[in-house]
Amino acid sequence: MTANDWISSYLEAILDVDSGISEKNSKSSLLLRERGRFSPAQYFVEEVITGFNETDLHRSWARASSIRNSEERNTRLENMSWRIWTLARKKKQIETEETQRKAKKKLDRESARREATVDMPEDVIEGEKGDVVGEISPRSDSIRGKFPRVSSMETMANLASPHSNKKLYLVLISLHGLIRGEDMELGRDSDTGGQVKYVVELARALGSMPGVYRVDLLTRQILSPDVHWTYGEPIEMLNPVSSPNYLHEIGEGGGAYIIRIPFGPKDKYLSKETLWPHIPEFVDGALSHILQMSKVLGKQIGSDQPLWPIAIHGHYADAGNSAALLSGALNVPMIFTGHSLGRDKLEQLLKQGRQSREEINSAYKIMRRIEAEEITLDASEVIITSTKQEIEEQWRLYDGFDPVLERKLRARIKNNLSCYGRFMPRMVVIPPGMEFRNVSQDAELDGEAEGNGDTPATPDPPIWAEIMRFFTNPRKPMILALARPDPKKNLITLVKAFGESRALRDLANLTLIMGNRDVIDDMSSTNSSVLLSILKLIDNYDLYGQVAYPKHHKQSDVADIYRLAAKTKGVFINPAFIEPFGLTLIEAAARGLPIVATKNGGPVDIHRVLDNGMLVDPHDQQSIADALLKLVADKQLWARCRDNGLKNIHLFSWPEHCKAYLARVISCKQRQPRWQTNDSDQVDSDNDSPGNSLRDIKDLSLSLKLSLDGDKNEGVGNLVLEGREKSIDTKELVKSFPLKFSPSESMDKPENSRLPSLSSRKFIFVIALDLDSLADMLEVTKIISEAGRSDNCFKNVGFILSTSWSMSEINHSLEKVGLKSSYFDAFICSSGSEIYYPEQNAAESHYMIDPDYQTHIDYRWGGESLRNSLLRWSAAVNDKAKGNGESIITELDSKSYHCYRFRIQDQSLVPPVREIRRWMRIHALRCYPVYCKNSETINVIPILASRAQALRYLHVRWGIDLSNVVVFMGECGGSDYEGLHGGLHRTVILKGYCLESRKIHTNRNYPLEHVVPTDNPRSVECEKFDKDGIKAALAKLSVLKG
Repeated sequence: MTANDWISSYLEAILDVDSGISEKNSKSSLLLRERGRFSPAQYFVEEVITGFNETDLHRSWARASSIRNSEERNTRLENMSWRIWTLARKKKQIETEETQRKAKKKLDRESARREATVDMPEDVIEGEKGDVVGEISPRSDSIRGKFPRVSSMETMANLASPHSNKKLYLVLISLHGLIRGEDMELGRDSDTGGQVKYVVELARALGSMPGVYRVDLLTRQILSPDVHWTYGEPIEMLNPVSSPNYLHEIGEGGGAYIIRIPFGPKDKYLSKETLWPHIPEFVDGALSHILQMSKVLGKQIGSDQPLWPIAIHGHYADAGNSAALLSGALNVPMIFTGHSLGRDKLEQLLKQGRQSREEINSAYKIMRRIEAEEITLDASEVIITSTKQEIEEQWRLYDGFDPVLERKLRARIKNNLSCYGRFMPRMVVIPPGMEFRNVSQDAELDGEAEGNGDTPATPDPPIWAEIMRFFTNPRKPMILALARPDPKKNLITLVKAFGESRALRDLANLTLIMGNRDVIDDMSSTNSSVLLSILKLIDNYDLYGQVAYPKHHKQSDVADIYRLAAKTKGVFINPAFIEPFGLTLIEAAARGLPIVATKNGGPVDIHRVLDNGMLVDPHDQQSIADALLKLVADKQLWARCRDNGLKNIHLFSWPEHCKAYLARVISCKQRQPRWQTNDSDQVDSDNDSPGNSLRDIKDLSLSLKLSLDGDKNEGVGNLVLEGREKSIDTKELVKSFPLKFSPSESMDKPENSRLPSLSSRKFIFVIALDLDSLADMLEVTKIISEAGRSDNCFKNVGFILSTSWSMSEINHSLEKVGLKSSYFDAFICSSGSEIYYPEQNAAESHYMIDPDYQTHIDYRWGGESLRNSLLRWSAAVNDKAKGNGESIITELDSKSYHCYRFRIQDQSLVPPVREIRRWMRIHALRCYPVYCKNSETINVIPILASRAQALRYLHVRWGIDLSNVVVFMGECGGSDYEGLHGGLHRTVILKGYCLESRKIHTNRNYPLEHVVPTDNPRSVECEKFDKDGIKAALAKLSVLKG
């Protein structure tokens, strides 16, 4: 070919027949043709490649076009055209697949909702529409719509008075990004943004509230040379707000602190996508801190018991997953705030068509993030959102939440009706607050300060000069955008709107505050691509002298930047494709700036309250330009919007937020570790969770001794259930356990000879292999036990057997392999749903179940109603596989109240564990299914139970040092395998064991590599499994000094 005429012809044809091109763009294209400047190649690059966000492709096209050799240029352009065509085809394919997937998911959800409500009569009231705490509207006449202006000390005291007589300890968690109390480096990277500012200010504000004794904000300790040394400080006190009109004068002395927990590589700053394998290590470190702090605070307030956190609040998916584990280990309520949600991000990325679902998962670990958010729905008492839109359009994408079913369950709770083992967290809208201590609403906003001879001149902030040096005419109104150079922030569309509007360019300047940068090449590829695109647009539209884009600013400069924009009678704009809330809109309004904001997300609610600007479609470039032009040109409209914002802005104060926040936290059903609970001090709160509508056994006083001789039910007395007595057959509780039960004294008595000796052990070996043969597992246990007792190297070593088998099955087989129960300090049985302690001095095999653990994990356990649902599910699976002649799934006698067990005949005909979890969540059944014994068995246990969580419970209950725990595992294991990896404990992986279990993990939402740490210094492999091999592995872990 001597030319690329065929390319232009092909692209011309696309323009003529493509129905996807909007009418507006079509008209624009015709105008370009009439002017004789139309280039099909340029149009295709701008419209198609920009849609894919393929900046690199754009660069390649530009380089190819500039080649002088016509033959080479034409060859490259031909290849580029085919590449673009392939991308377009791929995008269409992805869109089709996603449409089909969404349709199927909708049908599944509707079917599940019908099944979930089959036992619930329709004559019950649907319930409240929504739970919007402190819903604010300046146009409402209700008390709820009018909040007092927070300007006096008396008002502040009245706001917080309901909690002033309490001593509250709150734990907040935010893991990723760079977090410190002062000079926050917002915009340094995609992980250090608005969430960092939010959690720091929330902690500071809560620490100043009366009744709040202490607030701990837990984050990661970073000792990397690439970041400031302050991020490596273990503790940082958040200075209380210094305003005389704020709450610190009436708050408690404890205050708020940033606590940095070391986890992951000490010398590396990790992005949030790479934190997942290190979450267990954080949880163990945070658990130790909370235990120690609770004891210290208890002594400080004069109590003989620890001051447990009233709630643990996770922010974002990684911290939410951590909060769920900590909440389960401590048995305290959990709160969650998503900030942004994984499913919503996945939908947005798929719409772009640039990447497939698998590619997105690989880049962003998005499926692990979504699973963490599903876990928060399982474990949270309350989920705090910023807007109704977040509930109705984002959370409803999740399997574990359905607004209709949630309202039905809440209505049944209100009417004292059973929820049949189904539970939903409470969704609460509490808009974020902001600090007003640095906000001055003075005459300067009107420009009246200029030329006022009575007012001494004050020097302009340095950041003003840094911005104004870009402008030819710095006195023009300033259009201000403050966001990271991230594609979802939509800054490219903003620059295009400004560049193509001659009227807007004549009337205003544009300021882009896009974080901090030194060298563009050092930025992330995504951010640098957006920034380079903006710089090219500035050059293309010749916007020099009209656009400012400073490289650096401090967090303390942000208020001055807003003031400068207001001084010039400018406008603040947030053009993001979707904005979860929009805290910058509130900050701008507080400085007297009218706003133009996206109509997608939180700005809708903010605009409804403040009425200080305009909402636009972020995809409509002309709409953005028109809105900006209208506010800049119409001075009366500008003044009206400014006044409205200033009048209503205090509805978004931190005191208002904290008041609603504490009211919601206090109303949660309070839970504490049972063995240290003082019933007289329990908070008498309303039952706010559907989770307690079906508590078959709420207080299980089951301190029992199990003996090998005697009848099954001999010695079983009446069990006390929450103020009333009810005779319960042992079969109902432990399903025909072949052992004798008899009442026993409390384990807390120091004279009790059966008190576990775990806390006195120097090391504890935990055998946690998941083998399909109990005899094989006990043989492995015997070898490890003999190695641990072979010489004086292992003095004072304790042993725990952690398994999916039941206690009766273990007890039946122990002596067959020459093991005695007295060799062990504890047994974690039935996948972590039971803990037993053997009597060390007994002549026979006697065991005692841990009654506190039974009560501990009873949270949201559906009991018999859950079992009935599982039986219906198994029947449906069996019906689907009728042609095989036998049942695929059959129920087994688990001999446990907190474990339902099913045998699998053919794994290929049974849904994978992810599908079972999805089915349970859609039906609002909060439990934890575990595939174990090489996929031969499914154990369904409480959501707070697992083998890993049982170890943390022993740490809390008996004070064992997790860093002195050695867990022996196979190369693979059941579906709970990942939970046993990581953490502070040491790990010995026995090579060649449990390899058959890999098939359990072949159909996961995310690969094990995303969550299992590599190069873990606390993990070693045991190549040769015998006494010498075990000793060699332990020597590598510094357990044995060889």
